[in-house]
Amino acid sequence: MQRLLLVLFCLLSSAAQAAHLGGDSVAPAAAKTPVEPALVGTAEKPVRVVVIPVREQIADPVFYILRRGLKSAGKNDLVVLDMKTPGGALGTALEMMDALDKFEGRTATYVNDEAISAGAFISAVTDDIYFAPKGIIGAAAAVSSQGADIPETMRLKVNSFLEAKVGAYTEGKRYRAEVLTAMFDKDFEFKIGERVIKPKGKLLSLTATQAAELFGEPPVPLLSSGSAKSLEALLDEKLGAGNYRIERLEVTWSEQLAQYITDYSAILLGLGILCLYIEFKTPGFGFFGITGGALLLVVFFGHYVAGLSGYEAALVFGLGLLLLLAELVFFPGVILPAATGVLLMFGALLWSMVDHWPNQPLDFSGEMFAKPATNLLLGFGIALMLALLLAKFIPKGWFFTRLAVTGEAGSTSQVAGLPPEAAAETGSLLGARGVVATGLFPGGQIEIGGRRYEARLELGTAVAGTKVVVVRVSDFGLIVEVDKES
Repeated sequence: MQRLLLVLFCLLSSAAQAAHLGGDSVAPAAAKTPVEPALVGTAEKPVRVVVIPVREQIADPVFYILRRGLKSAGKNDLVVLDMKTPGGALGTALEMMDALDKFEGRTATYVNDEAISAGAFISAVTDDIYFAPKGIIGAAAAVSSQGADIPETMRLKVNSFLEAKVGAYTEGKRYRAEVLTAMFDKDFEFKIGERVIKPKGKLLSLTATQAAELFGEPPVPLLSSGSAKSLEALLDEKLGAGNYRIERLEVTWSEQLAQYITDYSAILLGLGILCLYIEFKTPGFGFFGITGGALLLVVFFGHYVAGLSGYEAALVFGLGLLLLLAELVFFPGVILPAATGVLLMFGALLWSMVDHWPNQPLDFSGEMFAKPATNLLLGFGIALMLALLLAKFIPKGWFFTRLAVTGEAGSTSQVAGLPPEAAAETGSLLGARGVVATGLFPGGQIEIGGRRYEARLELGTAVAGTKVVVVRVSDFGLIVEVDKES
């Protein structure tokens, strides 16, 4: 049944661009055994504290940051989520909860200074939850991606699933499951003894003071493990000054870019659709079609950019290749895009061979680049020698004669847009003047003497009505340029 609820929830999450969390209750279940022994460090052997920032909207890029931080930490380290989030995607929050639950070391959340919605659920999985003096946690009911209430039947299914999930993650924490349930289920009444902590019809949110309030026998805090004015002050209190070593996980350029793409996906989607509309309404295929397609790809796959850190050389090589192809396909004869692309590709090849450790400053020394440059030049030398040797056999060798057409074609050349018998007329059009009929972007049709011909601009574009002059004739149409004398 739980698997069925999980499938139903995932379908809801995908259709709504991952619903947001916010809300109430949970019943205990079974899961991760808390790491009870406190971490003890000394000045000689300090505790390694890995601080992972959980900021802004909870989305895939935040999950990638968390996963990277957990992978870098060991079971004897302390992982602290430095949290300030208004919430976000429920599907992503569940992935983060699973990742935290699987981590073998000790984990903690420092609410600095809000863990709303999805942030509350992620915090609940950590072994301890600490607060800044003005920290707030709660309001975690599941809603649609637009912030609207979800249908009642689906809400009940999602709440039932979340109740079981949170109960499993928080077993052994006396009030934590009930507190979280009160944060996402408005129909849950949270009572301790005769005191009603949260009545039906409302969602629970707690301040740092309220979360630290003691209940029961023996008395234990409702949710908080303590408060401190800063993370450093908290670690000094718990581990002792000088007995720990902080390693703050810095957000990489790719993770930051992925977060921006997530935040502005609606704008990018709108611009992409607009570009495709313009491309559809204009003849040929060019700038707007490519731009529109690229924007839609960025929206659909942009969150994967978060994993590209460390692949900068490959990205630079890809950019160089795109510039080279743009020169060959769209801007033949311009030279600058192709030259830039070739330089980027060679630079990327050199970069990829540099022995550079990640997260370390790049030392632009001759020693670092000497061996890569030698290998690159040696590679070019080998390629040049092999090319000179093959030049004696191309296209005379038996292998190449079967790949290439070496004889003459017996038929008449066909000019694009004209029947074979009319193709001979195009030779007389060199220097003729005409008018652009359909727009040249850079290819299209022009009109000369009442007849239309396929034509292409060598550089730039031209709208319908522009006067042009034929500068060259090819088997694929006329090559023209804008008539400067008109």
